[in-house]
Amino acid sequence: MSIFFSTPVDIDIVLEDNDDRSAVDIKLDKNRREKAPLYLDGESVKGAVTIRPKDGKRLEHTGIKVQFIGTIEMFFDRGNHYEFLSLGQELAAPGDLQHPQTFEFNFKNVEKQYESYNGINVKLRYFVRVTVSRRMADVVREKDIWVYSYRIPPETNASIKMDVGIEDCLHIEFEYSKSKYHLKDVIVGRIYFLLVRLKIKHMELSIIRRETTGAAPNQYNESETLVRFEASDDSSTIARHSANNGQIMDGSPSRGETIPIRLFLGGFDLTPTFREVNKKYSTRYYLSLVLIDEDARRYFKQSEIVLYRQAPEGLAAAQAQNLQIAPS
Repeated sequence: MSIFFSTPVDIDIVLEDNDDRSAVDIKLDKNRREKAPLYLDGESVKGAVTIRPKDGKRLEHTGIKVQFIGTIEMFFDRGNHYEFLSLGQELAAPGDLQHPQTFEFNFKNVEKQYESYNGINVKLRYFVRVTVSRRMADVVREKDIWVYSYRIPPETNASIKMDVGIEDCLHIEFEYSKSKYHLKDVIVGRIYFLLVRLKIKHMELSIIRRETTGAAPNQYNESETLVRFEASDDSSTIARHSANNGQIMDGSPSRGETIPIRLFLGGFDLTPTFREVNKKYSTRYYLSLVLIDEDARRYFKQSEIVLYRQAPEGLAAAQAQNLQIAPS
């Protein structure tokens, strides 16, 4: 059976500057990760394709082409891939190959309007595809790249102030210094206890990502808790913990007590906030505060925050004209 699955040709795709380019570590599934070269909007995608017929045999083909493609793949609709970008170049006219041959390609100044994303129910993917067309069966190879979309920091960035209240039992104010954060930012805030007549056992603060895919009536909403946070012994700082055991307070607070919050976003698997990407999906982020009393009753309060990717300092000036304003 291996005869039917073997290919008569090897295809190598090598991107220019691949060794000098930054790479992004991508989570494919629970146990698999891979690295992909990082590209930005407006950058050219160029390189070379080497075709090697196996065992020195002559390979007849009906043409060789290279494409640069952007797709959105819905995991619940695996039969359909939505192409929002497709560029193509012919590398060779119909003919035959007997010896290795290398072809160069260059997709100049490609607009990559969306950032790459690998979520729960959806994947946005950019890749180079080479096709050796044959009368019997085409031979296809693909090579993925990863795309970041940088944003200019928003001009306005209001603080978040909210109350958690149960009449005559509990009244808490919590405040975050702003509502929009870049992915390496620090969330600074405080929780202030105005009235405490419940025995609060502990309190958790989580970052939740909510992914919405599809359109009604076939719309899917998935939420995942990316991380919970726990206070140090003196409640003056927030330390990072796994999503299974984080809490920011142990023991019941008293009236007038203030707990400061300082959450470092760097180092977590966060993406920017995405809104209606190609009308296929959105991702939103929420800060979720949970209070748990001695009877194991849970009280929730969520506040949406906006995350955006801010360009490194050296890159920001060079690309200022191409950057967009962070989402409001």
